[in-house]
Amino acid sequence: MKVLKYLEENLEEILMVLLLIAMAVIMGMQVISRYLLGVSLSWSEEITRYLFIWSAFLSVSLCTRKCISIKIDQFIKMFPKRGEAMFKVVNLTISILFFGVLIPYAYRYLVATIESGQLSPACGIPMYYVQAAPFFCFILTGIRLIQRWFINMEIVLKKDVDFPEEGTLADEISDTVKEKGK
Repeated sequence: MKVLKYLEENLEEILMVLLLIAMAVIMGMQVISRYLLGVSLSWSEEITRYLFIWSAFLSVSLCTRKCISIKIDQFIKMFPKRGEAMFKVVNLTISILFFGVLIPYAYRYLVATIESGQLSPACGIPMYYVQAAPFFCFILTGIRLIQRWFINMEIVLKKDVDFPEEGTLADEISDTVKEKGK
């Protein structure tokens, strides 16, 4: 159970770190190969691009889970915690509906790619590996939205529930810098 809890709390970060390491290693190999050996790797840029696509879609879920996004919340902060939570429930409901519409389209797009048998030009890998990113990440984002919806709904219904802290990008960066400095 500890492993599942750890994955629930850190899945996106783990995957994004692995993707970043892979991109750095592959591009490092490309630089070394090009400048030291005089040979260019034909596959490196393509694979890096596909890894970047996956990390971009995973970042949507990460930002949803940590509640860090571009937003102006001065109006909402004027309300008491339950009023804030009610606004968030409405916002999250709209977001859940939005991803509820996106997921079937991402699925259709993935199925069409599988049926087409399309392969990537340089590596010859099936393109559905890349096209699975929106489908998988939209589902993961939907799960994260539902989790936040239930947290905020508890606050709306009960006064004694602890209010989850909202993250901001600046807070996340400063917390990371502080942790690295220890």
